[in-house]
Amino acid sequence: MGCRRFALAAAALLAACSGALAQNYPTQRVTIVVPFSAGSITDGLARILADKLGEIWKQTVIVENKPGIPGTASVAKATPDGYTLMLTSNGHTIAGAITRTLPYDPVKDFAGVTQVASAALVVIVPPDSPAKTLKEFIDLAKQKPGTLNFSSAGVASTTYLAAEVFKQQANVNITHVPYRGAPEAVTAVVRGEVQFYFAPLPNSLELSATNKVRALAVSTAQRVKPWPDLPTVAEAGVPGYKYDSWFAVMAPANTPKPILNKVSRDIATVLKMPDVVEKLEAQGSFPFTNTPDEFDVILKNDTERYTKLLKDAGIEPH
Repeated sequence: MGCRRFALAAAALLAACSGALAQNYPTQRVTIVVPFSAGSITDGLARILADKLGEIWKQTVIVENKPGIPGTASVAKATPDGYTLMLTSNGHTIAGAITRTLPYDPVKDFAGVTQVASAALVVIVPPDSPAKTLKEFIDLAKQKPGTLNFSSAGVASTTYLAAEVFKQQANVNITHVPYRGAPEAVTAVVRGEVQFYFAPLPNSLELSATNKVRALAVSTAQRVKPWPDLPTVAEAGVPGYKYDSWFAVMAPANTPKPILNKVSRDIATVLKMPDVVEKLEAQGSFPFTNTPDEFDVILKNDTERYTKLLKDAGIEPH
């Protein structure tokens, strides 16, 4: 009985200390690691959050770009005190499915904070592509299986995942060519190095307006406000297709729950600010949040779902 009382007292003391820690948090600089290059959707979201959270917390919040697996691994190994966070895309959920020797577990080594937004992606092709519509591109891909290429911002990026879902649902064989980041993947289309890309909406709007690319469809279930005449992929040739890429904040596993809850609440406050909503909508993103516990469930379920999707596609980890 004495041991049980001691354990309960220790747990109560730990909870009280964690609560006090969260109440004072943060007392120093906070770093948001982005495992993608500057100029990506993820990077843009992180910088919006960093500015506003810095104002709320009255502390410096910096964004550190560490593209690829090394960036994510650095967060997994960071001290779990709330001073190292990560903003990433749902491409995070497939890292284990495509990398045999991943130096972290995408679920077990992270604590969810909150999702922050979903974003529309736009199917773009070179301006001289013979495909004037998405249906024409699908027909072309079926006539020349394995000969057309698509770019992505990396093998664990949301742009890659959107294309893999498209490949399966459209039943086409197109070859993946990964690039170091979104700017490079877009440039590859402009130059005609690849024939297809699910691009961030702001890039697509700008490049389409200057005839540097041709936009064929948007990935979301509904058309997007900045581009109301652009059809959805489902409308343009792949019935039932819907891909909303999500972006979320995570922390190293074992970060105290009171700190996770505080960061989640403060991010929710930021995402209700009218100027933030306006910025996100302008880039085709739609703000939304959830609790750390709710996001943990989504992270686990999506990791299982997309891992199965890639396995069914015959994609083996390398």
